[in-house]
Order: sequence, then C-alpha cells, then structure tokens
Amino acid sequence: MSKTSRRRFLKTTMAVTTMPWVLQASAKKDPAETLKFIHVTDSHMDLGDDESIEAMELMVSFINAHYKDLDFVLFGGDNFNNNVPGSKDALLFQKIISKLHCQTLLVRGNKESAPKPQGDSINLEEFKKMFVSRKGLEVSGKDWAVEKNGYIIAGLDSCIENQNNGLYTKETMEFAENILKRGKPTVLLNHHPYTNYWGGTKEKDIHKYVLNNSEEAQKKLFKYDNLLLTLSGHKHIDSVTQIQKTRVIVTRGFVRPLDMDQYPMRYVELAGSKINEKLIYTA
Repeated sequence: MSKTSRRRFLKTTMAVTTMPWVLQASAKKDPAETLKFIHVTDSHMDLGDDESIEAMELMVSFINAHYKDLDFVLFGGDNFNNNVPGSKDALLFQKIISKLHCQTLLVRGNKESAPKPQGDSINLEEFKKMFVSRKGLEVSGKDWAVEKNGYIIAGLDSCIENQNNGLYTKETMEFAENILKRGKPTVLLNHHPYTNYWGGTKEKDIHKYVLNNSEEAQKKLFKYDNLLLTLSGHKHIDSVTQIQKTRVIVTRGFVRPLDMDQYPMRYVELAGSKINEKLIYTA
C-alpha cells in the first residue's frame, strides 16, 4: 500500500469510528419541530493541494457515518479556491459533496467571487447554475431561501465581485427583510461576519473581514424576534456571540485543523426557539 493510500485509509477509518459528542447528548425529538444541520465554512479546496481534497472527502465520510438524520449541510463560502482555468475545482467540489446523504446549500465567499485568472474561472452565474438552481429553493438575484420543518434558511450573498471585503446590496437587504416579515424562525447564512469579534485594531483588516454595511444590516434585520441565528465565516476564527436576541456564530475555518486530520465544523440543532450547537471535528 502506498504512503498516500495508507494515509487515506487511516483517515477514513478514524472518521468512521469516532463518535461525536452530539449523538451522545441529543435525545430524539419530533422532526416536525426540529432542524438539524452542519455548518462547514472556508474549506478552500484547492486542486494544487491534495490534502485539501482529502479533507473534503474525509468530511463527507464522517458526516455520512455519524450524522445520519441531518436536514442539511450548509457551506459558508470560500468553498473552493477558484484559481484554476475553467471550472475544474468547482466540478470536483460538486462531485464530492454530492455524496453527502442530505441536501447541501451553499453561499459564495470572496474566493468564488474573485476568480483567478479573472474572466476565466467560475463566476456568479456559473456558481448559481451549479449550486443554487435546485428544486425547492426560492431564488432572488444572488440570494436564496428554503423552508423546512417550519424554519427558513436564507442564503445571503455578501460578496463584492473581485474583492475580499463584502456588503449586502439593497436587493439582498430587501430579500432578507421580506423573508423575516413572514414571521417564521429564520437562519441567515452568509460569508462575511457582522462584527469585529476578534478585536482587530487595523482598519484595513476590519474593512476586509467585517460586513461593510453591518450597522445597516443589524438595524434592519436584527430587530426581528424570529431571526434565531446567523452563520458566517471568512476570518477562520471561531466565535459565538449575541446581537440583540439573535445568536451570532462564526465557525472556525475548515481549512484550519486543530491537529492532524481534525477539521472543524459546527453541528446545530434547532428546537422551537432553542439552539443547541457545538464545534465538532472530523477526528
């Protein structure tokens, strides 16, 4: 057996035999009143980095083995590095996640919105065709929403084309408000976080990492009591905080393992207005 094959075998074996906390701690609930999903963000799958591809395959094996009753896996942007000619990396990413046993939902990150080389790699329309044009999704411009078990998950595109920083356009803000006005418990998924939660002091970094019109977003969106949860990424540093009545989560970047083969994700279970969540690892 080659060194690479042996390493792949050990990874898969570890993923299948490791029992995460959440299955031990969670009692079975009426599925009509719960929503269960895993948030994976900033996986940065790169065709030039075999480890990043293996990590994605490990993630699929791990989830399929241990989280069999999920409603969704949510991918929070910078899913693949979008740095090869054509759409080869996007197609491989799509092929890998298609092996997950549940529905997958994606938003873009700055990597998908800033392709290299420009004008050649996958763009917004190609991304939407590959990952957003799905049965059951309500799509409006760059954004989408889906309802499941009485909850709504809305994917908001916070990207600016060919830039690392982000903001919500007028259309995205209106779409989010219209979703929230329906009064159903709602989760917002996007790439750029709402606050300088890591305590950065450099204005350039804050501009790059924090949603540029976060103040407006908080004023317009966070006033709704039915906004249960937001999920973001981009900075790769984990955070769980609160804005008004809303739980605000930034999940540690999947690309930043705690140790060898321990790639981070977040498990979330919603039951009414109650939120159970925990950072989990593939090994």
